[in-house]
Amino acid sequence: MRAREPDTEGYVEQDGVPIYYEVHGSGEPTLMLVPASPITHSRMWKGLIPDLARRYRVVTIDGRGNGRSGRPTDPESHSRAANVADIISVLDATDTDRAALVAHCHANWWAMEVIAENPGRVSALVAVDPGIPYLGKSQPHWIETGPHWGEIIDDPIGWQLNNRHAITTQHRRWVEFFFGEQLVEPHSTKHYEDAVSWALESTGEILAAGDDGFEIDFPDRETVEAACRDVDVPTLVIHGDLDVCQHVERGKAFAEITGGEFVVIEGGGHLTLARDPVKVNRAITEFVDRIEGKPMRERTWPRGLNRRKRVLYVSSPIGLGHARRDIAIAKELKKLRPDLEIDWLAQDPVTRVLEAEGETIHPASEWLASESAHFASEASGHDLHCFQALRRMDEILVANFMIFQEVMEEGLYDLSLGDEAWDIDHFWHENPELKRGDHVWMTDFVGFLPMPSGGSHEEYLTADYNAEMIEHIARYPRIRDLALFVGSPDDIVPETFGPGLPKIRDWTEEHFQFTGYITGFEPPTDDELASWRSQLGYREDEKVCVVTVGGSGVGRDLLEKVIAAYPVAKQSMPELRMVVVAGPRIDPAGLPAHDGLEYHGYVHGLYRHLAVCDLAIVQGGLTTTMELAATRTPFLYFPLRNHFEQNYHVRHRLDRYGAGQYMDYAVTDPGAIAAEIIARAGAPVDYLPVESNGAAKAAKMIADLI
Repeated sequence: MRAREPDTEGYVEQDGVPIYYEVHGSGEPTLMLVPASPITHSRMWKGLIPDLARRYRVVTIDGRGNGRSGRPTDPESHSRAANVADIISVLDATDTDRAALVAHCHANWWAMEVIAENPGRVSALVAVDPGIPYLGKSQPHWIETGPHWGEIIDDPIGWQLNNRHAITTQHRRWVEFFFGEQLVEPHSTKHYEDAVSWALESTGEILAAGDDGFEIDFPDRETVEAACRDVDVPTLVIHGDLDVCQHVERGKAFAEITGGEFVVIEGGGHLTLARDPVKVNRAITEFVDRIEGKPMRERTWPRGLNRRKRVLYVSSPIGLGHARRDIAIAKELKKLRPDLEIDWLAQDPVTRVLEAEGETIHPASEWLASESAHFASEASGHDLHCFQALRRMDEILVANFMIFQEVMEEGLYDLSLGDEAWDIDHFWHENPELKRGDHVWMTDFVGFLPMPSGGSHEEYLTADYNAEMIEHIARYPRIRDLALFVGSPDDIVPETFGPGLPKIRDWTEEHFQFTGYITGFEPPTDDELASWRSQLGYREDEKVCVVTVGGSGVGRDLLEKVIAAYPVAKQSMPELRMVVVAGPRIDPAGLPAHDGLEYHGYVHGLYRHLAVCDLAIVQGGLTTTMELAATRTPFLYFPLRNHFEQNYHVRHRLDRYGAGQYMDYAVTDPGAIAAEIIARAGAPVDYLPVESNGAAKAAKMIADLI
């Protein structure tokens, strides 16, 4: 799922080649993002588009040879003139009289020609890792391999793959080598996968034609230097100082000769726009706002002694459980600090819970890209590869972090509280200079674990992600002023973070405080249970089975399988009453119907229904299963296939409490579910008691920071 879909899209045709474009946003000015095609296309800008499009109108283009554009194979179709004509045609097709061009690598030479040939059409130039020939230094591998471009090299290795024959016959090998060299930053596995996949949407033949086309009518040094001096628009150059494709001295020379600004990203490689999207986003917006003369923002600064303490609370929208425990913590915080102001940066379905509780939702929440919808889009049947879904949520996390950072900077918040707010924790560690106020990080699991289906590659990836987190904390311990684990040390899985990495429990005990579990409610007494059951309309002479799959939209297949079990169970247990809670993202009208079967969408205070029912059937999410453990309700739970948290972390904790009956969705048919319903509805349980003061403990530790 994309963080932002285009407002409009279309094609222009140039010499029989269709050129695809998109338009995002409607603000002023217009920014046009030009990729270095044909080796990449417009998706390379995915970390920048959502934030830029909130401020400006953004036009993207898929250069010829990749993306949704046509794929000519002759060098003439990839000449500088052809690419310049494409840019002008897209400007015309999108009714763009004037735009700031943002270009990457060799696309900056096309941008310069657009500026030279179309006075007045370009308002500014942002050159990212620019590849302007002759300027500064060339990387030695280009100098060494250039003369051998047209030769046939037997068994080429390394930079010898920069050769027409090798690129056309060993395209994947060249692409994998090339981007492996370009991404010099540690822990760049996702960025590497993206770059390779984009390049492989084209072909070696097209890539070689692109290189040959760039050389057509190639200018001499004097012509290039004169063209650079003639760039008469404000220019910003952004360059990684470890760029292996275009030497950083080339970017510096381009900035000097054009009179532009120069931003160096220390430790950055050639794909700074992907690997450091926060830095690049901020550099672009500060530059554009300055040259456009954007008016200063008005801000009221209260005197320190007069100002009330303010907290920005970010609650994970992946399921509704986080919201319930976060509201419980917020209520306890307000008891300790009655004058405290708490604003929530939250998404649907969390906002439904917050609104019902009368909490204050920050208006910027409406800009957030939906993490819950992303996870729903990643699910197939009863299968959700949680780790890979989180990796593929990268552009959403960037987009939402940029909103969070803006809110923190403008809102004068004393503290941010993130319940599994992965974006905040990651990007503040990547950009520690941006931290504002104190920061509390809260989670109920620590450590990514590989699923067997992912094999050795997933073992490597999870270990790499864990290592990055460990390095973040070691390098910048000040980012997390308080780290809370929702549970106790015994709830931590007895695993390591990966080969050569610490044991998860040892590391967690060193770096976290433990709150005990947080249910978000006080478990009811027997008298309260009877009262709740009556209030909710459940009779004593019926067996109530509540089926729910949470608020993420993942779970239709489980609902349908359990629904199919209902008639079978009802035949043997006439007193059975099944209540299906589909949640806010599954339409109950689309589920199978049976006489006597009840359907509901979102149910506020669902924990009360789960507390009084005779049996619950749920997925393997921690919050719901632990609520059932706290109320000593019999339940069946079906962890999602390939969901490492549900299959390892949650199951380990439930086993410790002796709570629930684990069920394997893949091998359990409706008949088996019916048998379990008959056997377990109303049956006594023997769970360990669940802590009831977790919210108060968490609030006390948080309040000590304020």
